[in-house]
Amino acid sequence: MMMTDKKLSVVIPCFNEAKNIPELYERLVKTLKRLTSSYEIVFIDNNSTDGSEELYRTLAKQDKNVSVLFFSRNFGNSQYGYSAGTEYATGDAVIWMEGDLQDPPEVIERFVDQWLRGHEVVYGVRPKAVGSFFSRFGRRTFYRLFQKLSYLDIPRDAGDFAILDRRVVDIFNAMPERSRFVRGLRAWIGFKHTGVLYKRQPRRAGVSSNPSFRRNIWWARKFIFSFSYAPLEFIALAAFWVTVFSVAATVFLFIGAVVDRFSWIAVLAAFVVLWFFALVMIVLAVLAESISIIFEEVKQRPKYIIREILNDHRL
Repeated sequence: MMMTDKKLSVVIPCFNEAKNIPELYERLVKTLKRLTSSYEIVFIDNNSTDGSEELYRTLAKQDKNVSVLFFSRNFGNSQYGYSAGTEYATGDAVIWMEGDLQDPPEVIERFVDQWLRGHEVVYGVRPKAVGSFFSRFGRRTFYRLFQKLSYLDIPRDAGDFAILDRRVVDIFNAMPERSRFVRGLRAWIGFKHTGVLYKRQPRRAGVSSNPSFRRNIWWARKFIFSFSYAPLEFIALAAFWVTVFSVAATVFLFIGAVVDRFSWIAVLAAFVVLWFFALVMIVLAVLAESISIIFEEVKQRPKYIIREILNDHRL
């Protein structure tokens, strides 16, 4: 017996996942057919270079439940893929998942069960992350740092893998910002949330599109600046301490001149001046990062550009 007669949409951003797509599609269809008779699978191809396009065309030709959005170029990350697929999805609920089979399609059944119980957002929680020690340590550190700095209550160790009710989807689609962090936007929207524990699997094939430590640091920086006032508050705090150090340096220089121990005081003053310039550079970096986000937003360019759509279910 199927769990619901409502339509489910599965949104899957992909880049060079040709080796994973056949198994993902097979397992996903089996899972969806146990849940509902009405579903769609929306692949978003971020300008892959591994021959994925022909695979997508074959799937879309064989199965009209499969839609494919081809980006006009590589837009850099899966966040834009999730945004595009969610805007094109037509289901009563939208499921987000990666195309690398690290998120098992079978977990969707537990998502749908919680959704039908009244939760507008159900997300996957992965307490034991996969990957190298440094990648696992980096992810855990980021989640905890983000939770402390952000004005949002984002659950720890929860990724993008989730199901969103149509009410949440419509609000998400109306959010215009270009700097996208979909799990942050998901938390900002609110409504009734719950998590489902699951074991994330190692990547089956292919290479991650975000493998480098430097790239992950770039992501963490963007996310924190998008959902936290802490960097800007740091400027006020830095200004306070710079003022304190400047006053202290002035007092020590005056004392040094009076007691004729100017050389020792001069070293201390030079030290204070160096720290002052270091703080100035940090403040400038914070302002530059904030301005870069504003710069992207005020240009009002499209978040993404679709080159072609296969099986557009909105028609």
